[in-house]
Amino acid sequence: MRFVEDVAGSIYDIFKFIIRSISYLLVGMIIVAVPLYLIVWIVGVFQ
Repeated sequence: MRFVEDVAGSIYDIFKFIIRSISYLLVGMIIVAVPLYLIVWIVGVFQ
């Protein structure tokens, strides 16, 4: 039973790491992309 718990814990940790990594990537992309999009939009409006 201990082996099954260890495997389940390992799988849980791997999925948690993957989901957290994807979340950080998406948040970083949003933080960078939204201001850049707004800057490009404002520059486009004034040309």
